[in-house]
Amino acid sequence: MRITKHEHALLRIEAEGRTLLIDPGSFTTALGDLHALDAIVITHEHADHWTADNLARIFTAAPDVPIYTTAAVAAQIEDRHPAVVLPGDELTIGAFSLRFFGGVHEPIHSSIPVIDNVGVLVNDELYYPGDSFTVPDGVEVGTLAAPTGAPWLRLGDAMDFILDVKPRRAFGTHDMTLSVTGRKMHLSRMQWATEQNGGVFHALEPGQSLDV
Repeated sequence: MRITKHEHALLRIEAEGRTLLIDPGSFTTALGDLHALDAIVITHEHADHWTADNLARIFTAAPDVPIYTTAAVAAQIEDRHPAVVLPGDELTIGAFSLRFFGGVHEPIHSSIPVIDNVGVLVNDELYYPGDSFTVPDGVEVGTLAAPTGAPWLRLGDAMDFILDVKPRRAFGTHDMTLSVTGRKMHLSRMQWATEQNGGVFHALEPGQSLDV
C-alpha cells in the first residue's frame, strides 16, 4: 500500500492499482490520475477537509465514486448520494477496508460549536483521526497520519496522542496553518514521541509517499 501526503489534510492511498482519497480540502491543489478511484472519505464538514469545487473536479474524472462522511457533509452533497458513517462502522469498498472511530471534532473554543468527526483506519494499517485525538481502542496502528498544526491543536497534546497510539510509523499531516519554522519544530517533537515506543517518523513533504 502506498500513502501519499498532499497539502494539508489530503491523503491519497493506493493498493492493488486502486485509489482512495481522504479529505480533499481547500488548502490542496487539484489532483490528476483519478480513473481508478474506489472511494472518498471526508472526516468532517470544515472547508480545509473538503470543498464543493474539489469534489466537482474529482467527479469529472470519476462521476460514480462513492463518498463516506458525516451527516453534516452528506446533507450538503445529497445529490451525490453519500453514505453517512459513524464510529464503529466497518466496510470494504474495492481494494480498501475501512473502520471508523471517534465521533467529535476536538474543541476549538467555547464560542464555536463542536461538530461530528470520524477517524478512519484503512486496511488495518493506516489510521487518520481527522481533527481529533481519538485513540483507536484495540488497534495496533502500523502507520499514523498525525495532525501537526491547527487552531484546535496544542503541540503537547499531539505528542501525547502519538505516545498513546504507539504507531510503528508516523508522519505529520494537517499542517498548512504553520510557518516553515513552526512546522519543523512540531515535526521534531512528533518524531521524538514516535521514537519513544520504537516507531519511525517520516517527515513527508507534499507529494512524497510512504510504502507500507
